[in-house]
Amino acid sequence: MRALLPLLPLLRTGWGWRAGPPAAARAPRGARAGPGPHRAMASYRTEERGRPRSPGYRLFFQNVAGHYISPFHDIPLKVDSTEENGIPTKRARSDEYENLFNMVVEVPRWTNAKMEIATKEPLNPIKQDIKDGKLRYVANIFPHKGYIWNYGALPQTWEDPHRKDKSTDCCGDNDPIDVCEIGSKVLSCGEVIPVKILGILALIDQGETDWKIIAINVNDPEASKFHDIDDVKKYKPGYLEATLNWFRFYKVPEGKPENQFAFNGEFKNKAFALDVIKSTHECWKALLMKKCDGGAIKCTNVHICDSPFHCTQEEARSIVELVSSSPNQESNTEDQVWHFLGK
Repeated sequence: MRALLPLLPLLRTGWGWRAGPPAAARAPRGARAGPGPHRAMASYRTEERGRPRSPGYRLFFQNVAGHYISPFHDIPLKVDSTEENGIPTKRARSDEYENLFNMVVEVPRWTNAKMEIATKEPLNPIKQDIKDGKLRYVANIFPHKGYIWNYGALPQTWEDPHRKDKSTDCCGDNDPIDVCEIGSKVLSCGEVIPVKILGILALIDQGETDWKIIAINVNDPEASKFHDIDDVKKYKPGYLEATLNWFRFYKVPEGKPENQFAFNGEFKNKAFALDVIKSTHECWKALLMKKCDGGAIKCTNVHICDSPFHCTQEEARSIVELVSSSPNQESNTEDQVWHFLGK
């Protein structure tokens, strides 16, 4: 294993911003960096603080060097290229490689807790969403149990709520762009995985554009068969229709109307999705450089050295230490009720 490199100044490579150790580095198995359980992952690991399924629960992220980071701002959008003496290899220059992005998993498939990157908290840990003072869980709408994909977000993207999307004529929803990962493995909350982009769905949620990327884990056994949205129709028949229905009805048990979609619910292809990702990445750059109004969004980061929101490792650690470190025992209060929605 190569010795860890010191954090480097901000590098701009294509339309992914990155800094720090190479993505090929690996965290030591079972490594720990503070109170609470840890899970070792390639390049990133997580630290739990507070009790799962409680309002105070937070899942913080660390890089391979054990430094606290923001999953929203410090994890690069694009998967780092494989380099030899600083020169990208032929594989790294291939079209297939250009379609590799990092995904932060927020919600494992078949679970109900609405876990999300806390965009309005410094360092943006993952937490469970709260509404009207209660933890949020998505309903089980027959025949589906919870989320029907591994659900998460692309880091270093932002759907600007003040910028009208030219294709939907609606402004963004003020979040990173969402990802539905359709591979066969049930992933874990806090995993950072490389995905291939296959297509995109334009959900219109209360007048806001809420893009949903369709992607697959590149390490999935069947990933080599998937290159665009038509491959999902071919190899996973019914999955896109189920996805459309899931997003259409998932708020109905809360007493809300059905969600609407741009393009009459048509899934757009990979090329369209890549354009949307590129646009939301540019919006994120403007956010991090304070060139637009981010409102309550917290842009605290440790790797974007020329950002006005950059902080030191000591400051980042102080942020984490303000959160209770006692994990206690998880309390499972997920709703086991099934909803049957007839026409």
